[in-house]
Amino acid sequence: MQFILVTYDIENDRRRTKIHKVLEGYGVAVQYSVFECFLSDQDYATLRHRLRKLMDSKHPLDSIRYYRLCRSCVEKVDTDGNRPFAVASPFIIA
Repeated sequence: MQFILVTYDIENDRRRTKIHKVLEGYGVAVQYSVFECFLSDQDYATLRHRLRKLMDSKHPLDSIRYYRLCRSCVEKVDTDGNRPFAVASPFIIA
């Protein structure tokens, strides 16, 4: 498993909502357009494929970014506010 932070900025409301719904099946929303995900290599590939299909190449400002965080980085995450950060499952960075 790997920890991936997924962020997106999508101009169109309908496409943005569809992307959000897909991501709900893969991770936890920590802000509306930011998800924390623990994914296998296969799940990561499937997620990217599904999200690419929802993108519209006519909108040059649309973007989805995937940040892979190593175990050491994940263990150093600091949070403020009412949503504590908790590692739900062990993972391995290959």
